[in-house]
Amino acid sequence: MSLFARVTVDPGHAVLEYREGKLARVLRPGVYSQRSDAGYVDVDLRERLVPVAPQEVLTSDAMSIRVSMSIRLAVVDPVAFSELAAEPISIVYVATQIALRQVCASVSANDLIGRGDALDTAPVRAAAVDAGAALGIDVRDVVVKDVIVPSEVRSAAIEVVTAKARGQAKLEAARAETAALRALANAGRLLDAHPALAQLRLVQAVPYGSRVVLSVDGAEVPSDAE
Repeated sequence: MSLFARVTVDPGHAVLEYREGKLARVLRPGVYSQRSDAGYVDVDLRERLVPVAPQEVLTSDAMSIRVSMSIRLAVVDPVAFSELAAEPISIVYVATQIALRQVCASVSANDLIGRGDALDTAPVRAAAVDAGAALGIDVRDVVVKDVIVPSEVRSAAIEVVTAKARGQAKLEAARAETAALRALANAGRLLDAHPALAQLRLVQAVPYGSRVVLSVDGAEVPSDAE
């Protein structure tokens, strides 16, 4: 090894220097002299997004659904992250999956279909935070991306929504028809009380240029509709 060898630590990283099996230094971003009898471990401290693959879980009414999530985290203690577990992110991953199953077991399928916020992610996030804290990981958020229900359940839900929409449309049509009939009844009573209005309305209704003969006190009075 060259006497002038260097260790370069990039921004967003930390390098652990070990000598004789023990931690000697934690190197932050910069350039350092590399020791010939030391070993070096690079740790990425940048924030990362860890996708949780869709997994099948059971709801409180024993319906199987598939849920996918993402975990947003960053390493804040490179020593604990490197020394305490062989796969620290996998431990957080599994803790998140277990907590998700417990949350889904308390929610019914109807709630999941009808409400987007029915799945409470707070317990899932808390479990991920606790698991990560012991391993030098800061879990910053857990987001549920997709809740996938069986196709037959989705079809049934769509049919229910469609039936409600059709019923609402029929109800509105019936209300409009009732209002129209009520208006006609009021108009009929008004014309019965004032026959002259009926004759005037008749003149207004005939086509332009027609000749209308009205009877006033038994005498016919011609009228041109213009």
